[in-house]
Amino acid sequence: MKEQIKLKKKQITLFQSLIPMIVLIALLGTNVFVYGSSALDGSNQFVLLIGGLIAIGIGLYNRVKYEQIIKKITKNVRETTRAIYILLLVGALSGTWLLSGIIPTMIYYGLQILEPQIFLPATIIICSIIALATGSSWTTSATVGIALVGIGNAMGISMGLIGGAVISGAYFGDKLSPLSDTTNLASAMTNTDLFTHIRYMLFTTVPSYIITLIIFIIISFNLDVPDNIDMTDSLIAIENTFNITPWLFLVPVIVIVAILKKVKPILALLLGTLLGAIFALFFQPDIVTLVGEGTTLNAKTAYKGIMNAITTDIAILSPMDSLNSLFEAGGMASMLNTVWLIICAMFFGGAMEAIGALKKITESLLSIANSVFGLFASTMTSCVVVNLTASEQYLSIVIPGKMFANAYKEKGLASENLSRTLEDSGTVTSVLIPWNTCGAYHAGVLGIDTFTYAPYAFFNIISPFVSLTYVILDIKIRKIANAIKA
Repeated sequence: MKEQIKLKKKQITLFQSLIPMIVLIALLGTNVFVYGSSALDGSNQFVLLIGGLIAIGIGLYNRVKYEQIIKKITKNVRETTRAIYILLLVGALSGTWLLSGIIPTMIYYGLQILEPQIFLPATIIICSIIALATGSSWTTSATVGIALVGIGNAMGISMGLIGGAVISGAYFGDKLSPLSDTTNLASAMTNTDLFTHIRYMLFTTVPSYIITLIIFIIISFNLDVPDNIDMTDSLIAIENTFNITPWLFLVPVIVIVAILKKVKPILALLLGTLLGAIFALFFQPDIVTLVGEGTTLNAKTAYKGIMNAITTDIAILSPMDSLNSLFEAGGMASMLNTVWLIICAMFFGGAMEAIGALKKITESLLSIANSVFGLFASTMTSCVVVNLTASEQYLSIVIPGKMFANAYKEKGLASENLSRTLEDSGTVTSVLIPWNTCGAYHAGVLGIDTFTYAPYAFFNIISPFVSLTYVILDIKIRKIANAIKA
């Protein structure tokens, strides 16, 4: 009996729960100071492992079984398998879309249509439409996002601003799309009707979007770029390097239609990759031969050229040196750093969840939520904390959604208040954290470091504050008695 009492698991304290998180943030800050944007090349991954090991040590001290912790870590890593395959396929798609001339064609026509003074607002609107149609911020970044980064770069616009505009538009569309997985998850976790959830999100999401557009319009008028940039040389250089034709737009259109038809993202990306390879053989045979390290196009050089584009780094030189950075792709290999980061982040998040640290932090936040404002603020803080610690967007919706559901009912608040708050904080802030799966993904796909675009992702930064403003002013805070009214 005494041995059983000795082996009984001890309850983790709030101080113990915060130790791994504090150490992690301190070490990540050190990495950014020492390595800058190169921190994602390995040092951040190792720091996440250190944070996870500290969490394991605290768990063992509290008599949590080691096997239980490892089992949870393994489960967390396993749940990111889909994201990892999507990442690898995005790398493959970017390679064949460069090889086939799809991305250069987007850049070519984009340079003729978009002016520097309207580029940033136009980027937000374009990404909003694509994300709203597809229900995926990830697909938006992997398709038009890449092309818009190339166009903006050619115009001499800051990469941080371009990335912030792409992310802002992509997350606006993702939040309001009935096809979005996070939108469906938030409504399901709170037992809220999907379209009631979306309508209720409009109250906070649309003002955040309008403010974001206004900010980018003001920035656009103050951009330090010439009013009339002569793109003639750039256009000629692109034409001399690739066979530019509107037929190449068929591939992204087919991919978007496939997603609209609810084809799984992995299959849609694989389809886009294969179509890019086929179009490359028809429209860019000389480039395929060059990438295939041959002199004439035959079965061997065609196969090698396509496989090189899918798997490894390729660079296509144009007559204009300033464009060459736009015509580089890393294939699947370019995503390995991001995959490595996600796996290490899941190690940390799994350990934190297994030892009860996430639950303890959330419970502590709930205990101080005496007022309605305190409840909303605690929910948002909890979502951000889970994004920081568990490194997974879905968990930032699931864990607070479970923990705070009864508290909202007790205060007579309709479930759509909680579902909206989860999205206004959990969904949008995930992409601002470099070691979160969303932050790692978008940084890897766009080729822009998270800390570079994060200060300009205005929609994602503004959304939580707009949501809290509604609470302070008691605007559209629906009570259970009025919940039936739409």
